[in-house]
Amino acid sequence: MSIQSPNSLIESPDDIVKKTQWHHYPFKWLPPVSLLAPSGIWLLLLLLLPTLIIFQLSLVTDIRPGDIVNPNGVDNYIRILEPLYLRVIFNSLFLAINTTIICLLLGFPVAYWIAQIAPKRWRNLLLLGFVLPLWTSSLLRSYAWITILRPTGLLNSILTSIGLPALELLHRNPAVLIGMTYSLLPYMVLVLYASLEKLDQQLLEAAADLGANPVQTFWKVTVPQVFPGIAAGSLLVFITALGDFIDPELLGGASSMTAARLVYNQFLGATQNWGFGSALSMTLILVVSIAIALVIKFGEATPKK
Repeated sequence: MSIQSPNSLIESPDDIVKKTQWHHYPFKWLPPVSLLAPSGIWLLLLLLLPTLIIFQLSLVTDIRPGDIVNPNGVDNYIRILEPLYLRVIFNSLFLAINTTIICLLLGFPVAYWIAQIAPKRWRNLLLLGFVLPLWTSSLLRSYAWITILRPTGLLNSILTSIGLPALELLHRNPAVLIGMTYSLLPYMVLVLYASLEKLDQQLLEAAADLGANPVQTFWKVTVPQVFPGIAAGSLLVFITALGDFIDPELLGGASSMTAARLVYNQFLGATQNWGFGSALSMTLILVVSIAIALVIKFGEATPKK
């Protein structure tokens, strides 16, 4: 009769894991699937299927409500290359890029001050005060800017009262930039604050001890640490500005036509060309997808080795 040592009666962690995997192997896919099912069904019904329907409509020329969907080519995409529509797309990109740059230049100092300089007990209150405009409708905010920027509005009344000439901003691109910057600046500040709050102070102190001036410390220490936040905030503002409809519609004129307004005209305006509107929508989706891919590829804090 052989006597087993006490160590032979104790199962190793690897043996326990193997037995657990063996007993549950046929159903090991069930827990992750059940966790992903609600969001997966939601994305399938409200994102993937509508996008496929829009893509199908984009392949139909001059389709109107009630017509039979019969995809017959890429004529709608070729039509986008006409100079008139290219100008509209370039104007949309111009407004979105400039809005992103302005929000970054204005939002970074504010986010840095709240995250690093302001007393900790006031930070949440300061953030709350900064995002209070988001509690009101974007439509009301745009109408407020109309009241301020119109020829007889508040801004020109102040300028003329101090002897300065009045400005013609309404129904022009500058008014659209002002409206979109005001609407999207809180998003940039919130994203940047989340990154700046985690800034490593020891690296800043080490840079100062090594003789770096504030400018060098900012570009070589601060910016690399918060670059993912800069990329995420810029992407969020760019995508939202590219698809913004209310500010260009209310604050811009004929010279401020954007892709979002053009899509609206194709679906709900007098044109009623759903095929061309769908092609424009797919083009915007493509531009946004490229922007997201670039951020994913180049937006890392440190490059992969």
